[in-house]
Amino acid sequence: MTDTSTSPGVDGGDALVTAFNAVGADYLFCSSGSEWAPVWESLARRHRDGLPCPRYLDLTHETVAVGMATGYGLVSRRPQGVLLHAAPGLLQGSMAVHGALLAGVPMVVSSSESTTYGDGPGQDPGGQWYRNLSVVGGPHGVAGPFTKWSTEAASVHTLPTMVTRAAELAWRSPAGPAYLNVPLEILLEEWDGREAKPVVPPGSTHSSPEEVDPVARMIRDARNPVVVTETAGRETDGFEALLAFAEAWDIPVVEPDSAVCGNFPRTHPLHAGSDIGPWMDEADLLLLVNCRAPFYPPSRRPSKARVVVIDEVPQRPHIVYQVLFADAYLEGNVANSLRQLTKRAKDLDEAAVAVRRAAQDERHAAEQAAVAEAEKQAEARRQTEGVDPVLVAATLRELLDGAHGIVVDETITHSRVVRRHLHTAEADSYFYVQGGLGQGIAVALGVKLAARERPVVLTIGDGAFAYNPVVASYDASRAYELPLLIVVFNNRVYKSMNLNHRRFYPDGAAAETGEWLGTDLHRLPRLAQFAEPFGMHTETVDTAQALGAALERALRAVEAGTTAVVDVLVTR
Repeated sequence: MTDTSTSPGVDGGDALVTAFNAVGADYLFCSSGSEWAPVWESLARRHRDGLPCPRYLDLTHETVAVGMATGYGLVSRRPQGVLLHAAPGLLQGSMAVHGALLAGVPMVVSSSESTTYGDGPGQDPGGQWYRNLSVVGGPHGVAGPFTKWSTEAASVHTLPTMVTRAAELAWRSPAGPAYLNVPLEILLEEWDGREAKPVVPPGSTHSSPEEVDPVARMIRDARNPVVVTETAGRETDGFEALLAFAEAWDIPVVEPDSAVCGNFPRTHPLHAGSDIGPWMDEADLLLLVNCRAPFYPPSRRPSKARVVVIDEVPQRPHIVYQVLFADAYLEGNVANSLRQLTKRAKDLDEAAVAVRRAAQDERHAAEQAAVAEAEKQAEARRQTEGVDPVLVAATLRELLDGAHGIVVDETITHSRVVRRHLHTAEADSYFYVQGGLGQGIAVALGVKLAARERPVVLTIGDGAFAYNPVVASYDASRAYELPLLIVVFNNRVYKSMNLNHRRFYPDGAAAETGEWLGTDLHRLPRLAQFAEPFGMHTETVDTAQALGAALERALRAVEAGTTAVVDVLVTR
């Protein structure tokens, strides 16, 4: 028999809210589902009674919920709560959950199922679970491949501790999303009110002096060392520690195209660009600092360099195939390892240091000259239809100078241009969206939520823009007062797909006939228009002469509190 009546009191919904409050979640990012009525009732009761609880964000798409949690976690580095709907909602948000795994963002994701399907005692869960929503094995089985840890809460009495465990696992290296299936019957079950245990921040493991000393000797003996890093800036104090290390030893730093955040000031004389290629034959020591996948193809081994891997978890369990060619590991907290090595930067061979410093000065001057030349050429093409993407990035750099802006990047063919010409130079000033296109607006909104005092710019291609849940993202921006500057690099084509077709079949039928399938976006309307129903500032730019003024107006609108979308027709 089922009972459809409801009664006020303490139940599993309150247990879940209590647990998220105890673990220190600032927010519950929720894409609504019928299982969350007990949570909503608990929140309403707490709001009425003045009791503490995480702030609830009512979001209208799963990708927006997870993406905002990702963006918030990129800056805060603390686990938040994400509530999705059953297995279908989990599947809808799965790309973004996988992106959080790749980006190393801690979060606890929950959704539900039914365990009685209306045939058990207590309140009726509803026929939708029996007919439509359930999956064999439960949603925790679905979540396993794209989360760090996935399981089911089997009792209301263990639910709070399960949330604590999920948060602690999500927070520890390698950080990432944990999933907890909380059946609806458990959310509706009476709870005894026992307190959930707060989450303790992760302790740190350190490499011992006996492990650090040999690496310091390797660096001291090297004539041409180089640092390669993808995610050092994701670690707490990692950006600052890497800067101090590189300066102490006078070692260049390469951020390859696979870098997912800002790790080192791009304006610094020791920044050695994004191409690891020249170092594969020239370097005698490669220091891979939080570098998951430095070599491509993976079998491309350095010709003479020894390889030292500095990473708390060098062998990432979620990477299917990972090749590092390591000769030595320094495991443990990355910032601490770098600080220990910095202290050992003594008795250097000044002649060898002078040689590599001169070589890096030459490389840096050549890169600066190349950037300046590219921008000069972009300026020279001002009279053509469309805008050179180099000019878009350079203009943004000038307008953001001194503003401590944050750039979230969801471009593909223009990503190198964005990184090279925007010149982000602060910690937490650049993030590249991970795991698949279609999350950029949500991730940028989450970043803005964590850094309201800083301007946040999303650079995005027209193809990626089309993948985003735009309506739900704009709704969240307006509802929670999270103004962004969205700059669309619109070349009206899936350029990356087209380039691959041309690369694989240079003399094929498509090249002969001009029939390039799967790439044309000319049929889309101009993309700024989608923001107009939300009362946002919009600009459509087709000429270089109009670019600067349009971006200035857009930034002023953002400063005034509204999202601004600038759709720029680019030439390539």
